[in-house]
Amino acid sequence: MKIILLTPGTGSYHCGVCMRDNALAKELIRQGHDAMMLPMYLPLILDESAASPDAPVFFGGISVFLQQKFSFFRHTPRWLDKLLNAPLLLKLAGRFSGMTATAGVGELTHSMLLGEHGHQAKEVEALIAWLLEHGKPDAVWLSTALFVGLARRIKEALGIPVIASLQGEDSFLDGLPEPSRTKCWTTLAERASDVDIFISPSRYYADFMGGRMRLNAEKLRVIPNGIAPEDFAVRHELPNPPVIGYLARFIEGKGFGLVVDAFVELKRRGRSPNARLRCAGTMIAADEGSLARVREKLVAAGFAGDAEFLPNVTREEKIDFLRGLTLLSVPATYGEAFGMYLVEAMAVGVPVVQPRTAAFTEIVETSGAGTLCEPGSATALAEAWEALLAEPAMLRTLGQRGRAAVEGELSLARMTERFVAVTAAVRAIPSTPCVAAP
Repeated sequence: MKIILLTPGTGSYHCGVCMRDNALAKELIRQGHDAMMLPMYLPLILDESAASPDAPVFFGGISVFLQQKFSFFRHTPRWLDKLLNAPLLLKLAGRFSGMTATAGVGELTHSMLLGEHGHQAKEVEALIAWLLEHGKPDAVWLSTALFVGLARRIKEALGIPVIASLQGEDSFLDGLPEPSRTKCWTTLAERASDVDIFISPSRYYADFMGGRMRLNAEKLRVIPNGIAPEDFAVRHELPNPPVIGYLARFIEGKGFGLVVDAFVELKRRGRSPNARLRCAGTMIAADEGSLARVREKLVAAGFAGDAEFLPNVTREEKIDFLRGLTLLSVPATYGEAFGMYLVEAMAVGVPVVQPRTAAFTEIVETSGAGTLCEPGSATALAEAWEALLAEPAMLRTLGQRGRAAVEGELSLARMTERFVAVTAAVRAIPSTPCVAAP
């Protein structure tokens, strides 16, 4: 099949959605499909080679912003739009905290959800024209439900199914100011009818977003994210001294501060006196305050010398980092839709310790690759670490289970096969023309 994936680019930092979609596109190609990933807004920042290195950026972040603010730019000629979408300009725009930090992002998000009725309508038509010019695909995959505004025109113009992934949209939308927050949720639910199938990485998130978007059960599928196990060498020896790891963006929402609080608690309990903490992941300028606060906590507690922070690691550095851990915890405090960092730890044979909440429960219980504890509690997290560190044999067993899961149901190949099967099933169903809202 010929598949087009539309994915938002960040322009300046690694994004889990981008990296998952890039891996998915590359695996599609490996399995013999004609796949291409098209970035939206800003260039993709990846930790491996791009599946579609020469793909143009659609809905360029500068043009989208100008069209939102000034009606003049909604009617400018394509040559000017092309100039504004120049790679160097978009990379420069990506150095700033991105569109999500721009004033008025709520109204911009709502406009994008309106699709052909929004201020970026000409960008929708430019995408349609490109898809027709480069050969009609068999299906378009949207990497996030925030792109549902594109579905109606794609189906009208090309007569193909549109499939959308659900990946943490609630935390972004709930962070918008009113009245934009309510308007965006309402429009998202209305425009969801234009999409054939929504794919969630977990049952938890499928149920959660199905309720908030008013989706019927038949429009939802659960396909867990997966990775290529051959890219991750298994660690064979437990580190000595033991190392607690954190791998995610350096922000409170991912549980960054909670991990540090739990580490201080662990050290004060005295049963793991040699334990160390290593934290790696994405950090942008806006996150520097979060890192400064946790450093201050460690200094005040007297454990600053036992912690290390590695922002913005490369892919190779990330894998080496994971192989040097005893266990991993990313106790996100919001309703995490999945958590790719868990699967990456499992791939190298590192067990995970997570709060019993959101998608973590089903991932840990299904894989058998770790333990669960009370959510939101630094003490509970420290106690769970302490219990596991006292059982080296259990650490090895949990690690082996995790690796087995990544070689099976949580593999990239299995995830891709499931996406293709859903797409083939949707294509076999006679399409119903989209009806424009009155």
